[in-house]
Amino acid sequence: MKKEEIAISVKDLHVYYRDMNRFSLKKGGLKARGSGKIFKAVKGVSFEVPKGQILGICGRNGSGKSTLLRAISGIFSADSGSINLHGNSISLLSIGVGFQKQLTGYENIFLSGMLLGYSKEQIETKINDIIEFSELGDFIYKPVRSYSSGMYSKLAFSITAILETDIMLIDEVLSVGDIHFKEKSYNKMKELISDDKRTVVIVSHNSKTIEELCDKVIWLHDGLIKDEGDPKIIMEKYETFMRSEG
Repeated sequence: MKKEEIAISVKDLHVYYRDMNRFSLKKGGLKARGSGKIFKAVKGVSFEVPKGQILGICGRNGSGKSTLLRAISGIFSADSGSINLHGNSISLLSIGVGFQKQLTGYENIFLSGMLLGYSKEQIETKINDIIEFSELGDFIYKPVRSYSSGMYSKLAFSITAILETDIMLIDEVLSVGDIHFKEKSYNKMKELISDDKRTVVIVSHNSKTIEELCDKVIWLHDGLIKDEGDPKIIMEKYETFMRSEG
């Protein structure tokens, strides 16, 4: 039997924040005061994602889902533990991550593409497809700071959908945007993940999305893996838990 090829290996991952929510204005600018208490967002998580698998991650707000995705993408550094992408290219699709807001949408396409490892020439061959898919029209030439969350989502999704990578990380983006674009992006996502060589990790509260798209689910709770396995079984457990908490 052929050994399963692994796309993502996460081993004993810990990611911490320092709580600096109290500030004072003094000479020299803004200074933090208080204890600087450490918040442990991810507390020793380990798992592997085989190449071609679609992994869902669920959990209530504050459970560490988005932090985990940002650590895998390289935006956050691990305080301890390791993440191995086994040489795969990776993209993170998440609202509020990845764009320079003073630049136009057009300029951000090139910036995002280069960060994904594409050359300027390669991006130029794809840029018309990205603009057309985004449906932003002339707004593509306006600064991203002027975009609504829906417009931001459209551009972010379009870049990731057209400039394909080996691993796609998706953080709740399918739930943002107008009904037409939501359906369009959902169908495009199903098309993209139908490629059995592409590995996908989806963070979502939407049980329907997880059950329809994912092969496996990890349930995060307070920075730890509470359960993992079949999407339907895990999501039923998760929903029962959330109802009891509510």
